[in-house]
Amino acid sequence: MPDQGKIRSLLLGCADNERASQKELYYLLSEYAMGICYRYAQNHQEAEELANEGFVKLFRNLHRFEMNRHADMFNALKGWFKRILINTCIDQYRKNQHNAVSHAVPEDHEQLPDTQASAADMLSYKEIVEAVRLLSPSYRSVFNLFVIEGLTHEEISRHLGISVGTSKSNLSKAREKLKKIIKEITRHSLYA
Repeated sequence: MPDQGKIRSLLLGCADNERASQKELYYLLSEYAMGICYRYAQNHQEAEELANEGFVKLFRNLHRFEMNRHADMFNALKGWFKRILINTCIDQYRKNQHNAVSHAVPEDHEQLPDTQASAADMLSYKEIVEAVRLLSPSYRSVFNLFVIEGLTHEEISRHLGISVGTSKSNLSKAREKLKKIIKEITRHSLYA
């Protein structure tokens, strides 16, 4: 992790549109950005596009980041950038929403019990991310926002422009689909 002085220098350079500083900050945060965007994207190329769009927004809005307010500037910057990336991914989802299939159910629908598959313990992080990426865009977005980002169904509803019931339904269906995907992955792993 770079020291506070280095981060401050990079941020000041980026604020002055210095290409060398922007390039260095890009390389410093690019893997982090790809990790976030990859969870929401259909493929690697889309994840790169989302990450790059996030960097453009970061550089344009860097004047809003209050450097002097944070003791650990690098982690504060990463947290701020994460919010930019997630919002960029949500915006992309909204653009593609007409292609996504989501089924509304009454808000008082019965929740399926959430039983944890012990097979998930045998999977690597990469296999889990790949399993999540196999979900439809609507299921994947709700799953990521609820499970990974910790948003409530009400917040997801506002962000994605869907009903709270649809958010709950999509999460439930995403979990069921993931269980099936994980069982299939582990079955192939056991017999490979």
